[in-house]
Amino acid sequence: MSLIPAAAIPAPQASTSAAAKANAQLLENFYRAFQRCDGETMAASYTADARFSDPVFTNLNGSEPGDMWRMLTQNAQDFSLVFDSIRADEHSGEAHWVATYTFSKTGRKVVNDIHARFTFRDGKIAVHQDSFDLWKWSRQALGAPGYVLGWSGLVQGKIRGLAAKGLKDFRKQQGR
Repeated sequence: MSLIPAAAIPAPQASTSAAAKANAQLLENFYRAFQRCDGETMAASYTADARFSDPVFTNLNGSEPGDMWRMLTQNAQDFSLVFDSIRADEHSGEAHWVATYTFSKTGRKVVNDIHARFTFRDGKIAVHQDSFDLWKWSRQALGAPGYVLGWSGLVQGKIRGLAAKGLKDFRKQQGR
């Protein structure tokens, strides 16, 4: 697993500069697009060489983060999202968001509570790190198997592998 260390993304400092306000607005627009399942707008929020990581999609680069959001928003079932605590300065930002949806593979309801950290460059997101409890997610999404084995590296590796395959297949379908 190759997560971007959260410590590598500094917490934003208090700032009222135009760049800080623009970065906060970028995040506001990003999450509003997410609420609308608008993966295209989300993808356009990233630099061409963006990096993304979370406990499932551990090392996405370039156009992969945008394609991940396109895939996830296109396949969303019973989806809703709330967000708050957006903070940004000239270089970094953070937000808190909670997604509620039906996991398509099992039909189970998931409520995923996520903390996000960002770095910005040229008015876009250059690095994006989402953090959440994968075992908690697996208990909701997979039920008893997730509760019993969702903490294990084997099951978490399987979850990551299936997600990576899903993204690869999606990108192939899109001609990328």
